[in-house]
Amino acid sequence: MYPENTLLAFEKAAELKNLEGIELDIQLTRDGEMVVIHDERVDRTTGGCGFVKDFTLGELKRLSINAGENGTQRIPTIGEVFDLLDGRLRGGISLKDGMRLNIELKNSVYPYPGMEEKIVELVHKRGLEKAVVYSTFYAKSLERLKELDPEAELGMLDTKVSDCLYKLRGGCGAAALHPYWRGMDLSAEEVRGYTVRAWFSGHLYPEKPTGTKLDLGDLERQGITDVFLNEPERYL
Repeated sequence: MYPENTLLAFEKAAELKNLEGIELDIQLTRDGEMVVIHDERVDRTTGGCGFVKDFTLGELKRLSINAGENGTQRIPTIGEVFDLLDGRLRGGISLKDGMRLNIELKNSVYPYPGMEEKIVELVHKRGLEKAVVYSTFYAKSLERLKELDPEAELGMLDTKVSDCLYKLRGGCGAAALHPYWRGMDLSAEEVRGYTVRAWFSGHLYPEKPTGTKLDLGDLERQGITDVFLNEPERYL
């Protein structure tokens, strides 16, 4: 209903009761600022053209994201997201009505040296360590995050759950498996005891709502414990 990785989308999601958390993606600008955007290029989601890494923060802030009847959005910094969600995230640390933030480091294509240090430092500065889960497709990045914060919760991203588990067992420091929902190539028994957060692709704004609902019971029987959905309001 709202453009991905925007303050508008995060605000609307945070209004939903019983939401377990919000997932977003971070990358680094040319001047080393952490911005929230999924693609390595800005072409699909903004009116601009080029790689995120080649823009300064100021240049990215001048790009427009069309939010339809909700006007125009801008690429946010992770700090702006923390400002917006601070109350809900702190509730996730000690209260029942809180939620968590899953921060995916988009560094499997461009490694963005120093991004792990920057995000861990900011999370600790904000006192939100218990409200954050880090994930990435890049196992060495998880290793670095674990070195920086041994208590951090890490999720290993990959397409197949077997590949997630293989990398997890390789010592990257992850405790959770984050496979594609159609990549459950292990039995529920083989992943028992692990948090398995399955992600979905497609159905991105401004596509029309699907009009259908997944059988979450069937996903649970496969061993999936959590799901990343673009239509959480249909399930809560």
